[in-house]
Amino acid sequence: MLIGLDPLLDPELLYALRQMGHGDELIVVDTNYPAVSTARKTVVGHPIRLTGVPAPRAIEAVLSVMPLDDFVEDAVFRMEVAGDPAAIPPVQVEVQGVVDKALGRHQPMAGIERHAFYARAATSFAVLVTGETRVYGCFILKKGIVRPA
Repeated sequence: MLIGLDPLLDPELLYALRQMGHGDELIVVDTNYPAVSTARKTVVGHPIRLTGVPAPRAIEAVLSVMPLDDFVEDAVFRMEVAGDPAAIPPVQVEVQGVVDKALGRHQPMAGIERHAFYARAATSFAVLVTGETRVYGCFILKKGIVRPA
């Protein structure tokens, strides 16, 4: 164990997060997502798993060590509900709260259509599979920079 690190951040996830550079994207998905086939196309090449962990809690752990990109308008994306892109399911409401807390302000997540999400995920750095069972528990986090003290 290490002091000051969220215990959900296991060695594999920490290694991937540390390797990511500015602008690289982490895909955080629910249990229904085709993670294995998508992750084969990513830099990491296989899914990283946080089995049994809900998406909001997984994202909270990630954002405890990973800054979001503030050079772009949108650094967090949510998969849009098919047929109702303006709908915000409860899991997405919860993740919005986690993002706002990490940033210290409200920053709305951008919606991305389901098939566009799949295409973007295939070009990402890594896919993190959570234990989230609620549908549309899929998100993109764009890594930012750590500024000098």
